[in-house]
Amino acid sequence: MTDDQQPRGYVALAARRIPFPRSISPDARARLARFVDEDGVPLNRSRYPAPEDFAGWLADKQRGNLHMESLLPQGRSPTTTVEIAGCVVHVATPPAADHRVYLDIHGGALIYGAGECCRRGASLGADQFGVRCYAVDYRTPPEHPYPAALDDCVAVYRALLDRHRPGDIIVGGSSAGGNLAAALVLRARDEGLPLPAALMLRTPELDLTESGDSFETNRFLDVVLPEPLMPINLLYAGGHDLAHPYLSPLFGDFSRGFPPTFLQAGTRDLLLSNAVRMHRALRRAGIPVELHVFEGMPHGGFFGAPDDADMYAEVGRFAAEHWAARRGA
Repeated sequence: MTDDQQPRGYVALAARRIPFPRSISPDARARLARFVDEDGVPLNRSRYPAPEDFAGWLADKQRGNLHMESLLPQGRSPTTTVEIAGCVVHVATPPAADHRVYLDIHGGALIYGAGECCRRGASLGADQFGVRCYAVDYRTPPEHPYPAALDDCVAVYRALLDRHRPGDIIVGGSSAGGNLAAALVLRARDEGLPLPAALMLRTPELDLTESGDSFETNRFLDVVLPEPLMPINLLYAGGHDLAHPYLSPLFGDFSRGFPPTFLQAGTRDLLLSNAVRMHRALRRAGIPVELHVFEGMPHGGFFGAPDDADMYAEVGRFAAEHWAARRGA
């Protein structure tokens, strides 16, 4: 083979239009259509400030919080806001709450999702699982880069261990919340704390280096998260190595202990590779793990379409099984 015949390091695709799949419900297709313009271009395109534009990032964070709030319904479980270990925490208590606890780490690309979004997440978590839900309203950039958010999550988990048995606690998070939930467990283990009964990671942002295949193959196919988040990842990291396991839990050492884990993604999720690779890493370490990949689903689900029901049923089953398995631990 001559030099000019060397294999290429890429696949060239002609411009094409990719329809929303017929295999999902009409309701789900209609919801996905709301995320694109009349030309089929995702509306949620990245328009990030310059790295040094502090005021620009503050304004961007405010816009992002309002956008996330518009997508979240109100929960039914009453919620109070308290301070635990110096951190703001929203606590939602459903009827007949018992000894079990769900520690929720909110999503939002490690910069969005605080305040009202986090409060609603607590109520929705309590509604879903029927247990008391603690939602950490962790500090975010640009004012508070890494490790502020992780410090807050670990501090609240440590405080919950003073009130509850570890077997009564399940930790979970979606997207960036999945990053922090997994990093919390790694750091808790490294600091000698007992591990929770289980870990639930939905469409998790586990690799801030964005090295997985789906960051390219699902780019713009994921209408909810159409593009990588590298500018935010760098802002969050504040000069730390993006590949460090506390920043990218995918690269952690799971052989030294890790709880049973639930992983979820969709075939059109930009972060699909994160869940797939984490599943393989945990399998290699002998950790009990489930991977659920849903047809046609973008980042974060279908936002209320009936297609979401199967996902929520699997999450609920997994949580119930592992709370029961660790009863008394």
